[in-house]
Formats: sequence, structure tokens, C-alpha cells
Amino acid sequence: MKFKLHIIQTIEKLLAQEDTDGDKKITIDDNGPKKFLLYDQDGNPAVIEGTYQLSNLLQELALAKKNNTEFAEINLSEITEDPVKRISRKIKNLYWKGLTRTIDANGVKKILEDNKIENAISYLYVPFGDEIVFDYFKKLEATTPKLKVVQMPKNISPEYVLSLNKQPGILALALQIKNNEISGVPFVVPGGRFNEMYGWDSYFIAKGLLIDDKIELALGIAENFKYQIDHYGKILNANRSYYLTRTQPPLYTSLIIDVLEKSNPNIFWIERHLKTAIKEYKTVWMEEGKRLTANGLNRYKAEGIGLPFEVEEGHFDDILEQYAPKYNLSTREFEKKYLEREVVDEELDKYFIHDRSMRESGHDTTNRLVGICANLNTVAINSLLYKYETDIAFLIKKYFKNEFQYFEDKSYSSEYWISKADSRKEKINQMCWNREYGCYMDYNFVTEEQHFFEAAPTFYPLWAKISTQEQAEILVKKTLPRFKMKGGIAGCTKESIADVDENAPIRQWDYPFGWAPHQMLLWEGLLNYNFNEEAQEMVYRWLWLITRNAVDYNGTIPEKFDLSISSHKIFAEYGNVGTEFDYITEEGFGWMNASYQYGLTILEDDLKQKLSDIVDPDELF
Repeated sequence: MKFKLHIIQTIEKLLAQEDTDGDKKITIDDNGPKKFLLYDQDGNPAVIEGTYQLSNLLQELALAKKNNTEFAEINLSEITEDPVKRISRKIKNLYWKGLTRTIDANGVKKILEDNKIENAISYLYVPFGDEIVFDYFKKLEATTPKLKVVQMPKNISPEYVLSLNKQPGILALALQIKNNEISGVPFVVPGGRFNEMYGWDSYFIAKGLLIDDKIELALGIAENFKYQIDHYGKILNANRSYYLTRTQPPLYTSLIIDVLEKSNPNIFWIERHLKTAIKEYKTVWMEEGKRLTANGLNRYKAEGIGLPFEVEEGHFDDILEQYAPKYNLSTREFEKKYLEREVVDEELDKYFIHDRSMRESGHDTTNRLVGICANLNTVAINSLLYKYETDIAFLIKKYFKNEFQYFEDKSYSSEYWISKADSRKEKINQMCWNREYGCYMDYNFVTEEQHFFEAAPTFYPLWAKISTQEQAEILVKKTLPRFKMKGGIAGCTKESIADVDENAPIRQWDYPFGWAPHQMLLWEGLLNYNFNEEAQEMVYRWLWLITRNAVDYNGTIPEKFDLSISSHKIFAEYGNVGTEFDYITEEGFGWMNASYQYGLTILEDDLKQKLSDIVDPDELF
């Protein structure tokens, strides 16, 4: 059955009848009649009913409107489509495209409209030594009135980065030449309101891209990772000037291996990226006194001075209120003077070292890391680096006949990396494993004791294959139930935040919030140790939540969920990205999209059918 519809008239009529809260969406919060009459080309009537069908009709009309035509031809099958197939199809064919960006002439247009930059001038920073990129953007500057291109010095000190706070801007990424034309190497942003490439988000996004055969985009992410390490010294938290002093959880080798499983790049591609991954490992993570501690394990340790620049005014009020009276200033005045370093407070500076390091960990923010992050050998970072060591060993053995020429005078065997991994595994199990609680805890190397806080990274050792089969049994049978909620695992257990002051800020990486990377790493970890039934259950719970939410809320795919109410309606810290749109989302949210596509590759057919029927997981498990 096909309908030929006047787009504008139908949208207006549909919204007038069904969108009772005026948000240009049709959701379960609207209380219209939930029935809308359409006529096909032969004049036969059809009733479109229920939130899901009505919102699908609105979405199809909104997409058709973008083609600048007056009429749209819409199939009934598009309105009644199986929700799982529809969400997956939209991710593959629409959302990835909506999240793709480049830093080039086209991309800069988008950046100039960026609401994160309040200056009249938009600054674009180019790294020292990349003359091709500098020349390209200087030519662009000559024809772009609002754009100012600045080449940075060779040594990027924390003091220099602080000085850029008066002129914040975007950092250049890799360029490529195709058909004799220069363009930016594409990357995919976390959500629609972003124009910059984020560190660990990019890995999970790439996993989804590879599943959806967007190989070029995944290769683009790898290329931009390499560019950042070569030119900025690290994979950045994101390519903005104020992120130059911090990296993010290292997942570059995992990306290389995922690419190799899905496509067939030549040996030179593998060699280039493997060299850069080893360089990152050595220079970012293994420099003693920085991110490597005396006990041989690692920590997150961002540099930078004073208040992190990217947060909204008022974000740190709970801390700043404690210091402002000392200087006879109001909280707002103190915040401004402290940010601009007119007031320097050593004790507060120390707090912000921990805060920046927490942001480097990707878990911004969690009570687990507030005020202490740089003192912790976290389970997360050490699991990720163990995986680096075993990945590098695997690549050398499989692709380079067990001898990898790193520099002319330096070569590596896979045994060298295996011995590093074995040593790390032993230390993790010795310092971080807590047998009594059946949990991996972060280790405080200052007090030389475990930092008690049950958090989702306790499952990372399953993903990295660090745990023994016995530890895995304990983690899955004893510990997982403490994290499990209707729609997946929470960022930490409820008990871990029981003593937090009720007036303290609600931290988005703690209970009761659920995040895609935690789910994805857990699923892979469960499969590594053959906990297939548990993997099916945990995948189903999360995909049910995404599907249920998209069906009820006009296709919404948010950044995170509140698992206590199985909802995207979150008012913690930064709210929820991916929920602000009119008529239809055209991008979803990066790692949430990826988790959906990845979960569907694991889920068995009978559960996929249950998912399409949106059967409550508590009825099944």
C-alpha cells in the first residue's frame, strides 16, 4: 500500500493532532488520539495507529521534506517496519552519514557555525612541521573572513595550552589527496552537536562502522589516530586546543586488529600503524613518573594547569565554594580569576590534576575518581595496556615472521611483548584482584592499598583476557548480578555510592547510569570465557532498552540511559546528548549506534524475534 502525501500539509496536520507537548516529535508523552487516517492512491483508507507508527510516518515525511519536493510517496511497509530492522537500517544508511565530519574547506564551514566557540574569530591550530596542512589552511584563511589559522610551536607546554584559552579553537587533522583534490580524512563524531573527533568514542564507533561495511570511515579513524600521535604526541581527548594536554583510554591496537579482521589492508598499512601504536605505548604510557608508576603499573595523568576549560560555568561550584571565601570573593568572581590564573591556589591545583586525569580516563565524572584519579593504578588503564601488549605480540608474530623492525637499530620479537604482558597480568592480579568481593579494584599506589569502589571496569580483565577461568567464574556468577539491571549493567554498584552526600553532584558514570562501552566490553569478555548464555542475556537487556526507547520516543538514540527507570531522561551533569532534534534524528549517538549493530551480531535469532516484539527482559531471564 502506497500513499502520495503533500509533505508540509500532512506534517502540520499530524503534529496538530498528535504532538500535544509541542516538541515536534510524537512520543508516548503525547496524549493525542494516536490514530491518523491516510488514503492510498486509489482512495482506500488506512489507519496509522500507535506512537510507533505515527512517529515513523513523521520521520518519513521529515526525510522526504529534505529533498525539497512538494509530495512524498510513502509505503505502508516503512511505517509498520519491524522496529529492530528499522533502527539498524537507519544507523547503517542515515546515522553514520549524519555524524561524519572532516577538517578541510567543507568541514571548516560547519566549525564556523559552531556554538562552542563564542569568539568573533574561529581559530584553527596546525601542528608544527606539517607544512602541507599549514599551506592548505593558510590559503583557506585568505578566502574565509572569520577564520584565523595559527601554526603551533614544536614543544606544546601546559603553559602554552593555558595561553590558548583566550583563543580556543579546533586542531587540524589529517588531509588526503583524492582525484587531485585535497580533502580532510573523514572521522565520525559522537553526536550531532559535536564537530571534533573524540578519543575512545572513536574506537567503539569504528567497531560499528566495520560491521556496517563503512570500511573507509574506520580506516579514516585509524589515520586520524596516527596523525594525532605523530603531530600532537598522543591520541587526544578531542581535537580542540584545550585538550592538548590529555589523552584518552588507549584502544588503537584494538582498532588495528578489528580492521584486519574485516578488510585486507596491505602490509605497509599494518607496519605504519603498528609503528605508531608502539610509539604511543612508549612515549605516552611508559614514561616513568608520568603515566607509568614505580610499581610497574599505569595510571591516568593528564597535564594542564588549573580549571578544565571545557566545562560549563557552575560545573565546579561544589568545590569552588570551599575556596572562594579564602580570597574574599564570590564563587563566580573566584572562578573567573582562578581560570585566568589571577588567583593561584596550590591545593586546588592538585584537585584539578585529579579532575583532568579523570577526564582522560573517559569516565567524566565518577565518584570513584574524583579527587584521587592520578593516585590510582586503575583496572581500566592496565587492562587496556595489557591488551596493547598482547595485540602487538600477535601482530608481530602473524604479519612480520616474529621480527618487527621498529627503527633501523631496534627490532622487536613477539616474545618481548608477551613477557611485558605476563608481568603486567601478574601485577594486576596481585594488586587489583579482591578475592573477598570477587572484584577487580583500582590500586592506590600512594597509600599502597586497594581503592574500594565496585565499578564496571571490573569486567575489563575479561575483555583483555587477563582473568583466570576461576576469576572469570567469580566475576560472572558472583559480581555481575550486583551490576545487572533491567536494561544492562550500571557504571557502578548502588553500594559503592551509598555514602556519597545526597547534596553532592550526581555523577553520570556511576549508578544508575548505563553506557555503551561498558556493555560492549562486557559482552566481548563474556564470549572470551564462553559464558554464552550470560552474553545473550546482557546483549538482549541493552538492545531491548535501546529499541523500547526508540519506539516510544520518535527514534531517539541517546548518549546514555538511567537504568533505574529504563529511560533516556537524565538530568545528571551534562544531561543527555542525542535527544535534541526536531521531527527525526539523523545521527543517533555514535557508540550507542555501534552497540546496537554489534549486539545484533551476537544475539541469536529467537531472541531477535523477542526483541522485535519488545518482550520485557525480566519475563525472559
